[in-house]
Amino acid sequence: MVNLSQGTPAPANADTALDVQRLRERCGPAAEEAGLIGLDGQGRVCVTSAPPLRRASMVPEPWITNPVVGYWQRWRGRRRRRRTPEPGDPAAGWRAAGSRRRSLLLLLVVAQTIVATWYMRGVLPYQGRDLLEIAILVLFALLFGWVSSGFWTALAGFLQLVRGRDRYSISANSTGHEPIDPSARTAIVMPICNESVERVFAGLRATYESLARTGHLEHFDVFVLSDTYDPDIAVAEQSAWVDICRATGGFGRIFYRRRRRRVKRKSGNIDDFCRRWGADYRYMVVLDADSVMTGDCLVRMVQLMQANPRAGIIQTAPRATGMDSLYARAQQFATRVYGPLFTAGLHYWQLGESHYWGHNAIIRLEPFMEHCALAPLPGKGAFAGAILSHDFVEAALMRRAGWGVWIAYDLPGSYEELPPNLLEELQRDQRWCHGNLMNFRLFLTEGLHPVHRAVFLTGVMSYLSAPLWFLFLLLSTALLAVHTLTEPQYFVQPHQLFPLWPQWQPLKAVALLSATALLLFLPKVLSVLLIALEDARGYGGRLRLAASMVLESLLSMLLAPVRMLFHTRFIVATFAGGHAKWVSPSRDNDATAWSEAFRAHASQSLLGLAWLALVYWLSPSFLWWMLPILVAWLVAIPISVWSSRVSWGQALRRARLFCIPEEVRPPAALRATRAYHEQARQQALPGFAGALTDPDVGVLARALARARHRGSAIVDAARLRRVRDWAPKAPDGLTAAERMAVLDDPVLLSALQRSSWPD
Repeated sequence: MVNLSQGTPAPANADTALDVQRLRERCGPAAEEAGLIGLDGQGRVCVTSAPPLRRASMVPEPWITNPVVGYWQRWRGRRRRRRTPEPGDPAAGWRAAGSRRRSLLLLLVVAQTIVATWYMRGVLPYQGRDLLEIAILVLFALLFGWVSSGFWTALAGFLQLVRGRDRYSISANSTGHEPIDPSARTAIVMPICNESVERVFAGLRATYESLARTGHLEHFDVFVLSDTYDPDIAVAEQSAWVDICRATGGFGRIFYRRRRRRVKRKSGNIDDFCRRWGADYRYMVVLDADSVMTGDCLVRMVQLMQANPRAGIIQTAPRATGMDSLYARAQQFATRVYGPLFTAGLHYWQLGESHYWGHNAIIRLEPFMEHCALAPLPGKGAFAGAILSHDFVEAALMRRAGWGVWIAYDLPGSYEELPPNLLEELQRDQRWCHGNLMNFRLFLTEGLHPVHRAVFLTGVMSYLSAPLWFLFLLLSTALLAVHTLTEPQYFVQPHQLFPLWPQWQPLKAVALLSATALLLFLPKVLSVLLIALEDARGYGGRLRLAASMVLESLLSMLLAPVRMLFHTRFIVATFAGGHAKWVSPSRDNDATAWSEAFRAHASQSLLGLAWLALVYWLSPSFLWWMLPILVAWLVAIPISVWSSRVSWGQALRRARLFCIPEEVRPPAALRATRAYHEQARQQALPGFAGALTDPDVGVLARALARARHRGSAIVDAARLRRVRDWAPKAPDGLTAAERMAVLDDPVLLSALQRSSWPD
């Protein structure tokens, strides 16, 4: 094949012909008919796994996060003032409607918060006249305003779903029967990194086959964009790509690329696709590794894009399904039952200035490539560098350029999976927390729409509310200690003429607590009521639907204080300079071990025990107010373990609790995903060792290796040194980096294969 000592390519010979024959047998006749099997310029066998390059530009604009610096540069003529162009679509009336709706939301939240804070003032012993009580009132106002905004969003969503379609919705301009423009090609891209190969390709195959059944397959191409750096998973991905192409006839339409240079994680992977092939497509549908979409949903997304020429991003509302543990099934039930209210409510307030969640969405590629490239945040430390939560920022940049960002809340056929247990969810939350804190640096960036500034703020509050809540509990306990351990003060203000008698108002406190609970739980009741009035059979019937809501609410009450402590720790760690670990979440029903739960929650249980003892010592009667939170900390370890158990989830499923329609009557795409996943689990995928010892696996690995250098004495000398050093310890003795270097180089891989194969 290649003489390493001389660095000159050898002509095609019997070994090359054997390699080609093996590839033909491995890939099937469709790959050869598509012209994907051949030889490169050095006479080495290769498989074309991606289309020809069509380079395009995607250049990020440097961030100016300081408005003073931006003003100074404009004053000196170095930078023009950026103005947000308004979309010129015929349905531009939605902008005025959105402004009116958001003004109403702000009025409702502010008014409700003022009333509640004034009422809270009357609950405190000195009616908010000393410093400690003032701090408590400020925290209460912030937290109550946060709860109030969620309540009014859910209520708006409830009214929206009861009333029916919003005339300003993204689907109002389309009937769903429009033909797709033949020139409107769409790329379905799935960025992956060290994911469960069986689950990724099972979902992708189900999505592809569902799309084929619509008769619109010719308008779509599929790209698997791998950033995998685990050598065993990389080899398995190659084999799985061939298997799915062979099973579906997808050669020439399902493509696979693994980057050798991984920068900017998922957003960098998508940028790399855009620069290489973005010019060939009008739209791009982004999937996550656990995404499944029906063909009807994909076709409908393209039709919506065509019907709304100023739409830049259309985000679907994915439905969670596919997991079996108690924790995951409870979360699936919650998102399926309560989620539609909040999603419809977000659409009601935001309209064309909505969120983008990074997956299960369609993007118009031309403005995305022109305006949405992300430069790293300037500076050093935890809040600088590559942007982690890229989706919110890309949506803000798309709207800044004058393109609408919409939520298609009423579009079915979009699915995803949730973490199987609490610790997996918290690991994901740590990344999201870090990303949202970084994004807040862009709050004052010039030209952003006020709604997207609010999105950055709400993203931070999703996690900052945890330390605020924790601080509120600390101050409340401190207030109890002050009034228990010190003499009462009757004159708390300068020049006070009359004494102020401290007084506790338990009835007012109960009323305020009841009002807050109403804001938290009424959206759940409205969600259940909406389903019960329509069709509750997919949820186990009306009685089981109500029982599931009660059980889910109890579980949420136990988990909320636990999440509060973790999120508080994430906030503190980020401000202290820590960096979140970016690892792929589990796609299986992994149970939490007792030892793992003990390490994660032991400190919380000790904190709960100490706090309970302190409050009981200060005032046993006050313990009832703190008991729900303290008990949650005390039982965190068993709750974390038991909720991760698949057996518990299946037992509740047999009792028809936490049921969702996707479980009771699963769509064809979800049934196919589960069937293909189980089938793949029964067939062991090859790993790195197979690439060295199995000729069929090895020839595919060589054919897909990307480092195809021309003859060079320097390169060949380096290869000789590696062969000499690595051959004695291959495959098990090589490090992960060494294995990846072998997989990237077909010549090096061939040399190690010859040393590993039996004579």
